[in-house]
Amino acid sequence: EEIQRETAYPDGKVEKVLKNGCHLIFFPNGTWKKVGSDGKTVTITFFNGDVKQVMPDQTVIYYYADAKTTHTTYSDGLEVLQFSNGQIEKHYPDGKKEITFPDQTIKNLFTDGQEESIFPDGTIVRVQRDGSKTIEFNNGQRELHTSQFKRREYPDGTVKTVYMNGQQETKYVSGRVRVKDKDGNIIVDTKL
Repeated sequence: EEIQRETAYPDGKVEKVLKNGCHLIFFPNGTWKKVGSDGKTVTITFFNGDVKQVMPDQTVIYYYADAKTTHTTYSDGLEVLQFSNGQIEKHYPDGKKEITFPDQTIKNLFTDGQEESIFPDGTIVRVQRDGSKTIEFNNGQRELHTSQFKRREYPDGTVKTVYMNGQQETKYVSGRVRVKDKDGNIIVDTKL
């Protein structure tokens, strides 16, 4: 672009005003700033390679050169971080966080302390504040993990519970109940 005016300041800063209305400001440390002809779009390229852009809608995009990470802050408060490994984090104004990992697993962290992970195969894991966990598998099976037991529910209605003492209890749709001790010995079997 053609330069309309150039000004050198005593502190070493140089400002160039282009005919298209853009302002370029060069600082002695190697940092430079471009103010768009609209006066609202600002790009600062720092001496270390970082780049900060302020858009007309007040969206701020900051690129960290060393970490190869982009941090975008939108005017509504949403923050999005994009990492060089493909991980993307969204930080919502209400405190919720959503992380998409490179393998496309999505983890939601809620403000009340609950977590939810959605895996590429469709498995969903939900963790409550008390540490109990629910796992929903893509084959229709469900698992519940608490401090007292682990329970698996099968699509046919069968429920198998393993208690912390090692005892196992299986309840079948037919009404049959089978209980095994920690060593696998059957102690109750109500065969119908």
